[in-house]
This record gives sequence, structure tokens and C-alpha cells, in this order.
Amino acid sequence: MTDTAKPAVLFVCVHNAGRSQIAAGYLRALVGDRIDVFSAGSAPGESVNPTAVEVMAEEGIDIAAAVPQILTTDAVRVADVVITMGCGDACPIFPGKRYEDWELTDPAGQPIDVVRGVRDDIRARVEELMVTLV
Repeated sequence: MTDTAKPAVLFVCVHNAGRSQIAAGYLRALVGDRIDVFSAGSAPGESVNPTAVEVMAEEGIDIAAAVPQILTTDAVRVADVVITMGCGDACPIFPGKRYEDWELTDPAGQPIDVVRGVRDDIRARVEELMVTLV
């Protein structure tokens, strides 16, 4: 757990530019400061996918200022729950952590309707996750 004794959730995808940013944006919006929320990527991109930013803005959630971060061992160490989204074996495994792998379409290069579907899938999963954490 983090120093604040709040649960900590880490969302991980390859570029930390789409799926993980959408998930982190939803969880932050839905739970406020009751959960520490982080995201990272095994090979972070230069910036967040503009289509992901657009579809989240449609939901009233602004992820435009998010910056892709590199996945570190320390990030996994402080997390209570690690959600991976297509990053393969890049995520270190620590005993006592809860791990989930969410199989989701990569929104990179996809048309907006596909990205909306990914967004909606992520929201449903985040809502289920939230119930187990708060």
C-alpha cells in the first residue's frame, strides 16, 4: 500500500498513450482521491493518443495533460492492484499484489467509433474494479 493507506492502482499498457490513460482517467473521475491512481507503459509513446483524449472529453474527463510514463519496478511495488492491457511480460510480478490482465483492442490508429467502444469497455471494467476497492 501507499503511505496514505489508500489502495493504489497501476494501469499498464505498451505506450501509456491510450488504454491505460483512459482507465486512469475514469478511475480518478469516479473515485476522486479515495484511491491513488497511476499509469505507465513498457515502451511509452511521445504523447497521449489524441483520439483517446477526444473520446474522454465526450465523457467530461480531461486527459489532455497526461504524459506517458515508463513502467518502473517501483511503480509496481507501490501498487496494490496492477491492471495490464496488452503489455506482455514487461510487468514485474511481486507476491501479494493483485494482477488482472484486461484484453482490449489497442486504440492506436483506430477510427473514433472503435476508440469509443474501447472507452466504454474500459469504463465498465473500471466500475467493476472500483466496487472491490472502495
